[in-house]
Amino acid sequence: MQSNQGRSDADELVAIATQAMIERGLKPEFPPAVLRQVDSTPGPTRETDSDIRDLRHLLWTSIDNDDSRDLDQLTVAEPLPDGNVRILVAIADVDALVPLDTPVDEHARFNTTSVYTPARIFPMLPERFSTDLSSLNPGVDRQALVIAYTVDSDGNLSDEQVFRAHVHSYAKLAYHGVGAWLEGAGEMPPAMVAVPGVAEQIRIQDRVAQQLRERRHDEGALELHTIEAKTAIQNGQVVDLYEDDKDRANAIIADFMIAANGVTTRFLERHGFPTFRRVVATPERWDRILMIAEQYGDTLPATPDSAALNAFLVRRRKADPLRFPDLSLAIIKMMGAGDYRAQGPGQSDQGHFGLAVRDYSHSTAPNRRYPDIITHRLLKAALAGEKPPYTLENLTELAAHCTAQENAAKKVERQVRKSAASLFMRDRVGESFDALVTGASQKGVWVRTLLPPIEGRVVEGERGLDVGDRVRVRLVRVNAEKGYIDFARV
Repeated sequence: MQSNQGRSDADELVAIATQAMIERGLKPEFPPAVLRQVDSTPGPTRETDSDIRDLRHLLWTSIDNDDSRDLDQLTVAEPLPDGNVRILVAIADVDALVPLDTPVDEHARFNTTSVYTPARIFPMLPERFSTDLSSLNPGVDRQALVIAYTVDSDGNLSDEQVFRAHVHSYAKLAYHGVGAWLEGAGEMPPAMVAVPGVAEQIRIQDRVAQQLRERRHDEGALELHTIEAKTAIQNGQVVDLYEDDKDRANAIIADFMIAANGVTTRFLERHGFPTFRRVVATPERWDRILMIAEQYGDTLPATPDSAALNAFLVRRRKADPLRFPDLSLAIIKMMGAGDYRAQGPGQSDQGHFGLAVRDYSHSTAPNRRYPDIITHRLLKAALAGEKPPYTLENLTELAAHCTAQENAAKKVERQVRKSAASLFMRDRVGESFDALVTGASQKGVWVRTLLPPIEGRVVEGERGLDVGDRVRVRLVRVNAEKGYIDFARV
């Protein structure tokens, strides 16, 4: 298959992504009113209220993807005399720059999320905001919402606080560089070398993150590891698909943000506010998870039990680390998708099964997710002693909308990844690959090949296959425009 009308792969993927956004009910472009608001914004927000603390002296740093420009979080650790560590997480105060019901807010509320595709990113906020005025970039002062908590040696949290502050980032670090350094596989990143004290900060944060993670695992958090395929584009052409493994630097941020999201939820509950929660309910197909465990000679309880499931996963990771991502993917498929739910004061929900936490709201990525902006507005109203800016009915409607749009965004991202994969695989039709069944329903059966990591549908010989099965498949056709990759069972 050749690219349409001589276009480069990148051009074709941009066109595919834009059309997919429209077809899924998302807006790929910013309307004129949004652009006018951006042009009329003089600069970053800097309020002078007496309750906004000045924490610019702390050694704040960010750790994100190598190419990230929309920086949502900064972190700093303060060792305490009793051996505990105070963790402070600064989150960009996007709400201060994007007031409720302004054109930028309305666009963000409609899409609800940034959409990341190989050839083009569709940001939720205009780039002047998300990568500049509301981004916690190094070397500039920014206004933030700070989530603070103390961690003891067993990973327990105490002295939870939420407050507003002015912060200053002293270093922008990247996951791969920091992770390699922590694991002894690389030199200290130049941005870390340039600022005295940053290296010690990251060492402390790494230690505390491990304590938080061990605590969550003791309580049943699932130790999952999946493979995320990334697309390499050079000179407009798709030249490679590769695995983007998570490392210890990723874990620092993940663990700190999970803890911070719990702190914000409990803070709102203490103030009698409604909460906008992220829920991953009890697995939809626990019976199938039981069957998968039996295939490995293991036994799980008849009723869903996250601690027992995690113990099984830990055993399998030790026994077969190379195949563990395949098992993880199968379990994730059986758990079902998460969603957003509004919860009134005193109500309860199922929490987040995979993280083994009851109190969980997205609040740490407001440049990229609208639910985080909603939570920030609730937090700021509680801090100011004001009434909630949303009714429970408002939040319930927003929860349904955010869930639907997030699902649409994921479908766009998945379709364009498959389009990129089909461009990469167009010369390999007829070859056979080892694969794992990742989806099975009345709509069809889907697999992911192990190398390269390609997702596609089994269109021949799919009868009898179920999620978690290993199978040999042959590539029979690709269609970049539709994002189709079709296999036949060998």
